[in-house]
Amino acid sequence: MKGQYININEKLINACKKGNSKAQIELYKQYAKAMYNASFRILKDSAEAEDAMQEGFLKAFQNIETYSGTVSFGAWLKKIIVNTSLDLLRKRKIEFEDIDTVYLGDHYEDGYEDENEIEYKVEQVRHAIISLPDGYRVVLTLYLLEGYDHEEIAEIMGITASTSRSQLARARKKLIELLNDNNKME
Repeated sequence: MKGQYININEKLINACKKGNSKAQIELYKQYAKAMYNASFRILKDSAEAEDAMQEGFLKAFQNIETYSGTVSFGAWLKKIIVNTSLDLLRKRKIEFEDIDTVYLGDHYEDGYEDENEIEYKVEQVRHAIISLPDGYRVVLTLYLLEGYDHEEIAEIMGITASTSRSQLARARKKLIELLNDNNKME
């Protein structure tokens, strides 16, 4: 099977292809939390993330015959969930700004010693990401957290790769501003 991904859930997937609802439930249980998290990072609303995840699973099970096994089932499913989440986000009519360059300035991280301080900083970053405008947050999430490159983001979002890059640059700059403002308030 050259080019095929060896899937640990192959039996469940084959059962799903035959319409076995118990196999569908089992796959849902295995992937629901990760897919919800991917959706939430895009939508920043738990109810919408839940809806997108449910709709994405329905699409996946309705189209499971198209799963070829060339990538992991999780990667295939995640793409469906991400696209479903982005469709919901588009309904909110997000706007993307296209710029040529953005100067981010110099930024570097301080070293942390205390685990509680690290946990606090992680929570600050998470909150700052959630508060980013939709366009910034989506590109930042897809690039940094989901691992997509700019060409993939461009294809998914219906934007150019340069728009993706500029959105990421602006998102990083805005994130730094939010975190710096947060630190000034302390």
